[in-house]
Amino acid sequence: MRLAAVAGCTLVGSIALGAGGSPKNELVGAWHPASLEQPAADGKLHRITDAKGSLIYTPDGHMSVQVMFVKTDVPSSDYAQGGYEGSFGTYEVDATSHTVTHHVQGANVRALVGKALPRVYELSNGRLLIKSTRPDEHWSVAWERE
Repeated sequence: MRLAAVAGCTLVGSIALGAGGSPKNELVGAWHPASLEQPAADGKLHRITDAKGSLIYTPDGHMSVQVMFVKTDVPSSDYAQGGYEGSFGTYEVDATSHTVTHHVQGANVRALVGKALPRVYELSNGRLLIKSTRPDEHWSVAWERE
């Protein structure tokens, strides 16, 4: 599943500043997955609502993502192995472009370690939607606050 790209990264210390120079803290806190969308074999988006996990952004720029897929038939991917995705590291927020970049320091998929993973984010009605910035990845994860 390509939705796990959010997981396993921490923010690299800078929190974007909003209007008037006040810190933009909207991402800081603990989140749990509400739903995930990913392309199925036929190319159509498939919605998953039974994943368990957490996404945590700290005020000092650290991040951690854990996602466990309840169904055990979920294939491994660039971000998950055996139905589980986990990573941590730092993050940076660019409020102008609505992107958060996860700098992976550790992950259950070792190929992610040392990578910077930019993601588009959108906050709406108490939900955080995160998608890849890569044109070849069409997954999205909707998170709700804990």
